[in-house]
Amino acid sequence: MTNAKFQYAFSDLGITVSHIESILGYDENGESEIIQFLIDEALKEAEQYCNIRAEYRIYNEVILSNPDKSLTINNIQFNIQKIVFNQLKKTESVAVFVCTAGGEIVKKSREVMMEGDPIKGYILDVIGSVVVDVAADLMQDALAKSVIQSGQKITNRYSPGYCGWNVGEQHKLFYLIPENFCGIRLTESALMDPVKSASGIIGIGEHVKYSKYTCSYCDMKDCTYRNLKDEKEERRKGNKY
Repeated sequence: MTNAKFQYAFSDLGITVSHIESILGYDENGESEIIQFLIDEALKEAEQYCNIRAEYRIYNEVILSNPDKSLTINNIQFNIQKIVFNQLKKTESVAVFVCTAGGEIVKKSREVMMEGDPIKGYILDVIGSVVVDVAADLMQDALAKSVIQSGQKITNRYSPGYCGWNVGEQHKLFYLIPENFCGIRLTESALMDPVKSASGIIGIGEHVKYSKYTCSYCDMKDCTYRNLKDEKEERRKGNKY
């Protein structure tokens, strides 16, 4: 079993004003100077409130069952459903991962809102979400570089709650990682604390494939990142999975 831990500085993520602006729904060519200023200020402030960590653990004991579209990792069965199963069907091993921005960015966002500045509070909240996503990208890049040495590749990452995979199976996923992995705990309703955290699996194998953009496979229409494929792929230039 292979483990890897990562601690990232905010500057490692390369998050830009235009990145946040796109998520907020503003056209960078439009008249949004005030929003750009607020985002810039929020990005500077967010740095001190983020404790960015990621970890993964690789399991080699995996079984994929086509009839029920399930994945068994270390004797724990996950009903990952058709979409995720089809992306993982050539997997030989699996990396179980978690990633977090820490709890302080959410506290600061709520504090700012309570003080009467909902716009800045919302921008800080969005930045927290982006921090998790970009840090997970960096962790995934590191995993890809690690396994390529043995002639293997990786898939996209998949999480409970997406692509038909029941979010309740988050509890099973956390059986596979040590307690307090990355400082994250799971509530009874399968929500992570800190809130700005992510968990899931990444397939590993000689014949697996990474897809540049998989939002078309997913039925979650209101996902924050559905329309950000170009920016995410720009960050991935040079990383061939």
